[in-house]
Amino acid sequence: MMYADSIAEVYDLVYQGRGKDYEVEAEELASLAKSRRPDARTLLDVACGTGLHLRHLAGLFDDVGGVELAPDMLSIARQRNPGAALHLGDMRDFDLGHRYDVITCMFSSVGHLSTPGELESTMHRFAAHLTPGGVAVVEPWWFPETFTPGYVGASIVEVDGRTISRVSHSVREGGATRIEVHYLVAGPDTGIRHFDESHLISLFERADYERAFERAGFTVEYLTPGPSGRGLFVGVRG
Repeated sequence: MMYADSIAEVYDLVYQGRGKDYEVEAEELASLAKSRRPDARTLLDVACGTGLHLRHLAGLFDDVGGVELAPDMLSIARQRNPGAALHLGDMRDFDLGHRYDVITCMFSSVGHLSTPGELESTMHRFAAHLTPGGVAVVEPWWFPETFTPGYVGASIVEVDGRTISRVSHSVREGGATRIEVHYLVAGPDTGIRHFDESHLISLFERADYERAFERAGFTVEYLTPGPSGRGLFVGVRG
C-alpha cells in the first residue's frame, strides 16, 4: 500500500468534492456538546486526521487540541492548525497530562480498534482526559445488522485541477468489514497515479459501545442519523 504523500494528499479533496461540509459538522458537534455542557471551553479531537474539523472547531472553543496516529495526516493537520496542540498518539493508550471539556472522535475511527476490550480501554482514556461533566462524542462504524456486505462505493471529483476517482468494495470478514479502496488521481503535470489501501474495521455491536462508555464512567445515549448515517454516541462523564 502506498500511503505517505499519496492518499493523505487527496483524502480531503475526495470528501470535500463529494460535498462533505466540515464547517457545518463542526457547528453541529459544538452545539451537541454544549447542550450537555454549556460552559465547555476546550476540545480534543481524537483521530483528528488532517485537521479539517479542528480548523472550524477552533473558532467555536477557546482551546483545541488533537491526537492522530498517522504521521502524514498529522503533518497536514499541523499545517492547518498552527495554534493547536497536536500530538502523535494511539487512542488506546494516549496520555497528554491535560483534561478537556469535550472530546470528539469522528470518521468511525474507533472501528479500527480490534476488540471490545480495546474499545473499553479507549473510553477509559477519553474519561481520563475529560473534566467532570465533560462530553465525549464518538461516531461509530456500522453495526453488524446495518452493514451491507458487498457494498461498492464510487465517486469522481474534479478539484484543484485534478480529477480523482475513488472506488471501494466492502465485505464481511469474521466480525469486521474488509474494505478495499482504490484511487486514480490525474493531473496535467502528474499524469495518472494509482493508490490503494485496505482496512479491517470492526463491526462492534451497539451494546459493545454502550458497555465501554458505561464502564468508563459515562452516561451514554445513541443519536441518529449522524453526519454519515451511522449515528453518534454521546457520553457525559460522571
